Amino acid sequence: MSSDLLKEKVIHPISTKELERRWKAVREVMKGRKIDFLLIQNNNDYLGGYVRWFTDMPAVHAYPVAVIFPIADEMTVLWHGSSDPKDVGPPAWLLRGVKKRINTPIMLSLNYTCTFDAEKVVEELKGYKKIRVSFVNEGAMTTGFSRYLREHLKSATFVDITDEIDEIKAIKSQEEIERIQYSAYLHDEAMKACFEAIKPGVREFEVAAMGRLKCRMLGSEQQFILMGSAPPGNAFGYNSIHAMNRQLKEGDQIGILIEATDPAGYYTHLHRIACIRRIPEDLQKQFEDEKELQALNLKMLKPGVDPMEMWKANNDFLRSRGYPEETRLYAHGQGYDLVERPSFQIGETMKIREGMNIAVHPVVASKKATAILCDNYIVTQTGVSECLHKIPKEIFVV
Repeated sequence: MSSDLLKEKVIHPISTKELERRWKAVREVMKGRKIDFLLIQNNNDYLGGYVRWFTDMPAVHAYPVAVIFPIADEMTVLWHGSSDPKDVGPPAWLLRGVKKRINTPIMLSLNYTCTFDAEKVVEELKGYKKIRVSFVNEGAMTTGFSRYLREHLKSATFVDITDEIDEIKAIKSQEEIERIQYSAYLHDEAMKACFEAIKPGVREFEVAAMGRLKCRMLGSEQQFILMGSAPPGNAFGYNSIHAMNRQLKEGDQIGILIEATDPAGYYTHLHRIACIRRIPEDLQKQFEDEKELQALNLKMLKPGVDPMEMWKANNDFLRSRGYPEETRLYAHGQGYDLVERPSFQIGETMKIREGMNIAVHPVVASKKATAILCDNYIVTQTGVSECLHKIPKEIFVV
């Protein structure tokens, strides 16, 4: 009955075989590092993908979800909900590899509740003596969660194996790659929907809304679409939905960035530029440099490469053409997180490996125009796959 409900109600559950592959790989690391328990907490499905990677259920809308992952037993999960143990959720058929579900009414807007999940974790682990525990990405957890556990698990030794888990998470299985390919298709279709909505008099948020609708109709659970527009001779910047009220005008140049999940929760993202009626000369020139810069990065992208080597080459190119250097990340991995390791920015230590899903989006910017391409590729033995996005790398005239 449980598997029937999962198939009936979830748009695209990841396979149990894939989950078991992840659990086995993580437990091999835990065994080598003598770790008894992992403690995981996320509160969103933009940059909080660990919970979904372990359970196939996302954390959403800032409600914290915590997971206890033992080395030799099934998981315990803690979700926001009723404190009555008879009224526990999510339903058991949604959670594979889970032996116990605990609910507690924790909400981050209520300060006094922010340790509720940690208190439950302590109750679950207090009977174990001299255990070795690793938080998974402790820096992204709520202070109420990690601090309470460090203060109250008196006999625990805390060890960090996040880097090792990130290495496993970054390399995609064939099943994951197939979902990532569908995610790229979904983005292509959403971009087409945005282009079809562009015309003078339409507001930026209305264009973005058509893209989000297309994502939803293709089964996406989460979408984030940024718009930027400006008259010829002006660089377009991006604003959040809060400030996407500008009305499009004849001659405008328009940048669209789509960041969404496929029905199984996998991110890719896509950026393209459209112009109403004609392409400004400055934009076209910079776009040619942008294509050259993205191609340079793709040529370097292969197993064993240090992202810092590529970051330096990217900035060398920009400097040689008189453009501002990149000061943030311009490429990165993707999976259940919109931005996943490896990231191409100062501080990254993870090398490129076969099977990674990498989004490459350098920026060629000036005061007169903004040129960006954003596309996803799978790293192969010798370089990268064909571009996962099929929409042409060109400026579209609408």
